[in-house]
Amino acid sequence: MRFSIFQESRKGARKANQDRTSYAYTRDALLMVVADGMGGHLHGEVASQIAVQLLTESFQREAKPTLPDPLAFLQKSILDAHFALGDYAKARNLVESPRTTCVACVVQDAMAYWAHAGDSRLYHLREGRINAQTRDHSRVQMLVDQGRVREEAVAAHPDRNKIFNCVGASARPQVELSKPAPLREDDTVILCSDGLWGPLTGKLITATLMKRDLMKAIPELLDLAELRAGAECDNLSVVAMNWEGARSGPAGEVSTQTLALDGVSTQLGDFSKADNSDLSDQEIERAIQEIREAIRKHMPQKP
Repeated sequence: MRFSIFQESRKGARKANQDRTSYAYTRDALLMVVADGMGGHLHGEVASQIAVQLLTESFQREAKPTLPDPLAFLQKSILDAHFALGDYAKARNLVESPRTTCVACVVQDAMAYWAHAGDSRLYHLREGRINAQTRDHSRVQMLVDQGRVREEAVAAHPDRNKIFNCVGASARPQVELSKPAPLREDDTVILCSDGLWGPLTGKLITATLMKRDLMKAIPELLDLAELRAGAECDNLSVVAMNWEGARSGPAGEVSTQTLALDGVSTQLGDFSKADNSDLSDQEIERAIQEIREAIRKHMPQKP
């Protein structure tokens, strides 16, 4: 496989960053994940961390070097993250589990497969247009579908943050799966939290990517989203991939043929003091250990 990939997560105007991102690839498969945690002190960060970490570690174990069934993998892994969050809540005697949105995509055999729960989005862009896009699991998206709210008014709507489907809630999440999508040269796949897509239009996102290579266009979009959102700027996160394209940009270009057959390369976000300045070192260390314990029982055994 040959592609360019860019990953970044920013706090925006918030005190802590509850978003998490990850990507990992073998010689013949690529996984990308974005999760946007919801909850008070520490809980949102834990929820999103469990989601991205569990999916990434499952991919590391199961992609040999491809996944037998990418959509089944995505559905099972997201549900496993949901159950791991329940275990975390029980271990800490929490009244309710931490929650997170999640969007994840697997690319193999020049096909993209994705799944999501919540309002973190995936865009599949081709030739300056949105070829496919996830449908938000939110109150305001229901109003859009009913023709009561225009798409352009979603970002400013008072119900925008009302999510009816997510990972970690009392109800089991309904993981929405895509149909397999063939990738063509220069296609771009973007996974992002609502902190990025909220202040921007789809036309602006596609236009920016047509003018710049991926490694310049995505930081430009992050800057613009922060500028437009101002003092209300949410955490904003993205993983973006350009498939075998002329606009990939050499700085981020990956050729997986250099990997060993059983090799995996991973970029996984974790807790950092910069992103969670309100947490003590002890809280961070304890959270990392508790996350590991919650994930452990849901991990597949090595073959």
